[in-house]
Amino acid sequence: MLRSLAQATYSPGNAGHFGLALDAYAHFTSPIRRYPDLQVHRAIRHILSGGKPTDFPYSQADLIGLGEHCSMTERRADEATRDAVEWLKCEFMLDKIGQVYDGVITGVTGFGLFVELRGVYVEGIDSRHRFTQRLLPVRSGRPSVARRAFRAGLPSGRQLAGAGGSRGFGRAQN
Repeated sequence: MLRSLAQATYSPGNAGHFGLALDAYAHFTSPIRRYPDLQVHRAIRHILSGGKPTDFPYSQADLIGLGEHCSMTERRADEATRDAVEWLKCEFMLDKIGQVYDGVITGVTGFGLFVELRGVYVEGIDSRHRFTQRLLPVRSGRPSVARRAFRAGLPSGRQLAGAGGSRGFGRAQN
């Protein structure tokens, strides 16, 4: 869900906050944990000590450049975190190949089902189910006669067939 939302970017412009219905908004954390927070705190301190925007030590161009750089490095850090978490989940599951887990379908795409295994909170792909544009199961290149319905939230037992790379879950255990 969060990945489908527009990503925030750091900039000196005040765009408000849509979700909070605020015309003026600045986001920062306390204590200061990131460079963008430091910049916001510097600006607040500057104004509270009687400074004017024209004598702030950072120009508009400086702030735009810092915002772009911080946005890029934050995305890179988020991507590295996701990669590390996925790698650790794969490592955790390596000795569990062949075991059967209860799961829940978390997504349906044309190339398969995403299933989260209950109790271990690991998500994988069951690529045995391919779908046509109408999301009817396809077997051997033709729509399945059974026309079993798949949708997010449905329970789905799965046997782990592999961990990591393009491998995912194996046989359904319904």
